[in-house]
Amino acid sequence: MATEAHPAPVPPPAGGAADRAAGRPVPELPAEAVARWQAEKADLVELFARAQRELGGVAAVRLGPRPTVVVTDPEAVQHVLGRHPDRYVKRSHRARMLAGEGVLSATGDAWKRQRRMLQSQFTGTGMRRYEQRIAEAARHAADRWAGYARTGERFDVGEEMRRFALDTIWRALTGRPLDDRTDRELAAVARVVAAMPTLPADAAGIPEAVAADLARIDAVAHAAIDAARRGPAGDGLLRVLVEAGEEDPAYTDRLIRDELVTLLVAGHETTATTLTWLFLLLDRHPEARVRALAAGPEGSPERREAIQALVSETLRLYPSAWILPRHAAEDDTLLGHRVEAGTDVIVSPYLTHRDPALWPDPERFDPDRFTTAGARPAHLGAYYPFGLGARACLGTQFAVRETTALLEVLLPAYAPRFLSTPAGAAYGITVRPDGPAPAVLG
Repeated sequence: MATEAHPAPVPPPAGGAADRAAGRPVPELPAEAVARWQAEKADLVELFARAQRELGGVAAVRLGPRPTVVVTDPEAVQHVLGRHPDRYVKRSHRARMLAGEGVLSATGDAWKRQRRMLQSQFTGTGMRRYEQRIAEAARHAADRWAGYARTGERFDVGEEMRRFALDTIWRALTGRPLDDRTDRELAAVARVVAAMPTLPADAAGIPEAVAADLARIDAVAHAAIDAARRGPAGDGLLRVLVEAGEEDPAYTDRLIRDELVTLLVAGHETTATTLTWLFLLLDRHPEARVRALAAGPEGSPERREAIQALVSETLRLYPSAWILPRHAAEDDTLLGHRVEAGTDVIVSPYLTHRDPALWPDPERFDPDRFTTAGARPAHLGAYYPFGLGARACLGTQFAVRETTALLEVLLPAYAPRFLSTPAGAAYGITVRPDGPAPAVLG
């Protein structure tokens, strides 16, 4: 979960809807290319990448009766996400089945109210109240790794990162460390998220195993809400939600449950994935770890900056969400191309971040892009791992702080030796390693 401070949206240019409807058609990938992709049963990212390579940063792919517009050009990204969120709206979210009407999937006035209420919890003073809880979760993870180092026990790095990130957000929500029973029950979150791209839109068609996992998540959520009601005021973010329900009838038990699950999903799934990718990348590039630790003594701003560069470069290669779906609510002109109302628009951080016109040698892991002046593109729309504009992820500062806190205690002491590594990536809600990552220490 994460969000940098972004500049205020740029005011829209003058001109009415008729002016915005002008322009040339968006170039479209030939039907035979789409048919070949379907026959090969390749990942969707490969189709979108081909459209980008052959047609540019605003390209169309026909996956149904109407073309979908794929946006990767930084200026077009800024136009869609930063300047005109009113024209390119979020209709729904793939996580709605899990997160309900939480802030991740809410729209319209409900989204504005929910985001306004949560915003203060993840910036400035709000973040300071979570510093101690983040540090405690990082120390707890370091203690587990010390045990693995002593015993030589095999462990899965992805599972360790999931446990740390879930412990961190659970402490922030409830004021309590994650216990083993709750951890086992909330493992259902990762299973549902992984299954989501293949699930039917109709809830009646959900497989029994997924329905059982959703029931487990509901049970944990409602038990936590009940505990927050009985607990002292100000004991965690969940208590803030409960108190909102006492003042605002819109915050029903169902909405509080949805916000809790949203924060659990957004607050640990993406962070765990980022950290797992980072350790896999450092396994392939051990010199990057050495350089980061040599940047300065423990606790120094120089070392923290170097560690943050490791995270930033990992997020360039594997952003929190690889696509950000939007829907054109009205006619518009995008980089001179005509976009009609009703068009589905897919903005892809993953493809923007790997565009060789923006990032030299884009497949190379190079944290110096984020420490060397002029080594990264200046355009805001060239790097947006947590989204951009009004709907950028609320928890960016939280995610950045927790990843840095963990790496500050683990990197100096440990370099996992992987026994095997995932063959590739799985493109779902996040871009996650496609398989386990077993390792030993020492």
